[in-house]
Amino acid sequence: MILFHGSNQEITNPGLRYSRRNLDFGIGFYTTTDLSQAEKWARRVAKIRNIGKPVVSVFETEQKLWTELSILEFKKADSDWLQLVVNFRTDQKLTCDYDVIAGPVADDRTVDVINQYIAGTYNEEIAMKLLLPMQFKDQWALKTENAVSALVWKETITP
Repeated sequence: MILFHGSNQEITNPGLRYSRRNLDFGIGFYTTTDLSQAEKWARRVAKIRNIGKPVVSVFETEQKLWTELSILEFKKADSDWLQLVVNFRTDQKLTCDYDVIAGPVADDRTVDVINQYIAGTYNEEIAMKLLLPMQFKDQWALKTENAVSALVWKETITP
């Protein structure tokens, strides 16, 4: 599997040390199978940090190690996905037993719906109805050093 990581600097040796806690799946090294999504992340990070330049690091997974990892994968944005995203975004100390969590990205379009759900403005039924028609990209959050060690750097792309 090929995974892309968008940042403001080249990453050849990924790790968990710089990850933020309040992301969709908590602390992790975030990747995607979609190059355009990684390019979007790279541009955003470079702009927010106002340092470096947009860079996409390309990784291949070490298949033997990858098959030994504990992976939770959401194929679509459903109520279980919504609850997990809400839990990670609101509980800074939340941990889990998975090496990898994969699923849809809560991006700029979806964050408002999720925030309204967290605030109690929307109930779960309304939130899911609003999220259902959205076209989601994927994200793979590698949450343990064991998972990160399954990545093999291949190249760097400048969008």
